[in-house]
Amino acid sequence: MTALIIDDEIQIRRLLRLALESRGYAVKEAENGRLGLQEAVFVRPDVVLLDLGLPDMDGLEVLKELRGWSDVPVLILSVRDQEDTKVAALEHGADDYVTKPFGTAELLARLTVIQRRRQSTESPEIVVGPLVLHQDRHEAELSGEPMKLTPTEFAFLRVLARHAGKIVTQRQILREVWGPQGDGQSHYLRVYTNHLRKKLGDKLVIRNEPGIGYRLLEA
Repeated sequence: MTALIIDDEIQIRRLLRLALESRGYAVKEAENGRLGLQEAVFVRPDVVLLDLGLPDMDGLEVLKELRGWSDVPVLILSVRDQEDTKVAALEHGADDYVTKPFGTAELLARLTVIQRRRQSTESPEIVVGPLVLHQDRHEAELSGEPMKLTPTEFAFLRVLARHAGKIVTQRQILREVWGPQGDGQSHYLRVYTNHLRKKLGDKLVIRNEPGIGYRLLEA
């Protein structure tokens, strides 16, 4: 499990790192909103801890951008305790809201609840014919054999597998796999489609629907 902390206070980041690592999380940090969004794209965290008072952009704007392409659980950390701020954060897709200062025991308990709630609504496995994707472990098997996939290849294949048999548009794939900066970068799709076709062999087919998108089919 990987946690991404987006907070400009180094003391808070240190405190959170110690608490999270004690629970077995790998921890990534960002000191402002733009860096946080970049890290979210490249790291693909399992949970985001987001401060609202960031130096370069408001945390609610970070949340809105993140929700444009990701459903990663987000726990808001903020000194703002006004009810309307909490409501706005939850309406924009936050999973929970903790007011600073906070106790680490409460924070970890809230994270546990968020993770449990998400796991109960999403199957840990996606199965398409001989392909099995273990979403909780970010691992894949093809005909019972482990597949060697990069994080980006796994994310791309997962998008297709979630909608197996149906066309997934180029824009949807780009935003889910590469985030907002993926818009218009259709060459990414060609490169990674070729990588995945080689690894899937003759077991599954990725069909290109010219000008529209791609679909994953059983061979």
